[in-house]
Amino acid sequence: MLAEAAAPPAVAAQDTLSEIVVTGQRREQPALAYPGNIELLGGELIDDVRHQHIHQLMTRVAGAWISRGSGQEHLTAIRSPVLTGAGSCGGFLFLENGIPIRPSGFCNVNQMFEIDSEQAQSIEVIRGPGNALYGSNALHGIINVLMPRQGRRGPAHGLVEVGANRFLRLQAELPADPQSPHFAGFTFSDDGGFRDDSGYRQFKLHLNTTNDFLGGQLTSAFTATDLDQETAGFIVGEDAYKDPTLNRSNPNPEAFREASSQRLYGIWTRAMTRFTVDVRPFLRHSDMEFLQHFLPGQPLEENSHVSAGVMAALTLAADRHTSVAGLDIEWSDVDLTETQFGPAEGSDFLVETRPEGKHYDFGVGSVSIAPYVQSDIELDELLTLGLGLRAEYTRYDYDNRMLDGNTRDDGTPCGFGGCLYTRPADRSDDFFNLAPKASLNYRLSPTTSIYLVAARGFRAPQMTELYRLQSGQQVADLDSERIDSAELGLRHDVESLSIDVAAFAMRKRNSVFRDAQGFNVNGARTRHDGVEAAIDWQFAPAWTLAVNATYARHRYDFDSVAARGESFVSGRDVDTAPRWMGSAEIGYDAGGPVRAALQWVSMGRYFVDAENRFDYPGHDLLNLRTAYEATSRLTIAARLNNLADTDIADRADYAFGNYRYFPGRGRELFVEFRYLL
Repeated sequence: MLAEAAAPPAVAAQDTLSEIVVTGQRREQPALAYPGNIELLGGELIDDVRHQHIHQLMTRVAGAWISRGSGQEHLTAIRSPVLTGAGSCGGFLFLENGIPIRPSGFCNVNQMFEIDSEQAQSIEVIRGPGNALYGSNALHGIINVLMPRQGRRGPAHGLVEVGANRFLRLQAELPADPQSPHFAGFTFSDDGGFRDDSGYRQFKLHLNTTNDFLGGQLTSAFTATDLDQETAGFIVGEDAYKDPTLNRSNPNPEAFREASSQRLYGIWTRAMTRFTVDVRPFLRHSDMEFLQHFLPGQPLEENSHVSAGVMAALTLAADRHTSVAGLDIEWSDVDLTETQFGPAEGSDFLVETRPEGKHYDFGVGSVSIAPYVQSDIELDELLTLGLGLRAEYTRYDYDNRMLDGNTRDDGTPCGFGGCLYTRPADRSDDFFNLAPKASLNYRLSPTTSIYLVAARGFRAPQMTELYRLQSGQQVADLDSERIDSAELGLRHDVESLSIDVAAFAMRKRNSVFRDAQGFNVNGARTRHDGVEAAIDWQFAPAWTLAVNATYARHRYDFDSVAARGESFVSGRDVDTAPRWMGSAEIGYDAGGPVRAALQWVSMGRYFVDAENRFDYPGHDLLNLRTAYEATSRLTIAARLNNLADTDIADRADYAFGNYRYFPGRGRELFVEFRYLL
């Protein structure tokens, strides 16, 4: 994780390393001493881009891609394909101020809409496994949203933004004094949707206050989000996203998603001569209901959770040795129901095997306990050895509140051999994982370092993979997924130029997938190899250039027949995994009233099926933004997304004999009025 010093918008990406503090090891250290890749999206950039969707920010991160879905929905890729289907949930860890926003076994692939990223102080992206310090789900990467605290943000403002498709955003930050111990910010967004019946309304609130407490400093924070969204489904047919009528249509106008979340937590730190104590207690809640329009009968899912825990760490700083020892404890109570309110449409088989009524009703209590240690030893003035280890124990206690088996809710059997869902009997499941990490960091010069990192990551099975079974599977006997990673990188930073290059190789095993019988099983293996590069260059006093590029191969490393007759063959590309992607942005800021930036985003070709028979050709986009300081308090900004009005698909796949697309938005103009208080 990173904390960024204030910088003008035009040079936010060109901060020198002396202006950046790295806390990815759960302690502060100079960025050149940090062993691993790291990416920072600063608050000034967040304000400048003013994203309507988190996808728009993540285009600036090498090796990462957040696929835009309907409304605020999304799917994530960090050194991975876009993960979908069985085994997809829990591949990434999402944090707010270093605290996971959900229990480790109860992920939501759309979790970023539960964070107020629009008002973040900064957003940090760590690519590759981060489990040694952060535990389960940090398998492929971590996204940590740092919210403003005392002296970290400002000045206070209010803004109004209007744009295409009846978009409206209201946003405000208080107080006016950046050094105030209090912070309050809210964001309200209302989008009519560019497709039929696909709009959303969302409200986000973040409050915090910082005070002296027990000889240290305590920040108390509260975050709340609420989303009311109409959901648009896939359009079907080869190149359907290019059809001007189809790409605005919605085959599922009845679909919706309603979700809310609340988080209350504290961050208490106390620094002593050689020791620093960091304690973070938290309390979380979320609830969501959405129509599963992609299933026969369109059942309604309702899920919720209450969770609490504490993250405690003690840092010891000696002359040539720094160690962090900590303990993370988490408890959660999860509920899930699925109810179908009418008969399924289609064949007799679907009508009989997807009956109306309740399909699932279960609760899961969980507890997780994880001690860890991380030590950095200076072998000499230039070379530092890092060693880390985390041990994590997780227990699920599952309670089925209905009849066991794959019957109707009244106990009568379904036709054709049984219902297409199964409720396992009450059970408990335990998982124990070790996550080691070793690193070397060598200072080639005061401005350049190279590093080597080897790490193991893990992901405990998700509750829905274990207890929400289909196709007659009585028990899902699953183990944790694991990934082994090696990374070699170089980091260089001078006043006007920074370069980050990393090469990685990862081997993922024991992954969950759905086999030919439709059962959730372990056994999938994949290989992930690639190179990432990012360059930030201030090539003239008023001009900056930021470029990132990624070349990666994500391949199957096993042979198997999966659900719906799809075959996995070793050596083939994993679907929805482009080999090439990147972006380039040129910015202008002479210190006067006008600043501007032009961004090019490139997405390479990728296969849309596991057998590599069908593909999406990729796309290129241009985005333009400008800002004009009309007065010392009023700034007027304009953003023109997809400048060339290019036909694109935000997501593409191939299933049930057809191409399927989430069409991307065409040219859209947004205008913002921002007033400093």
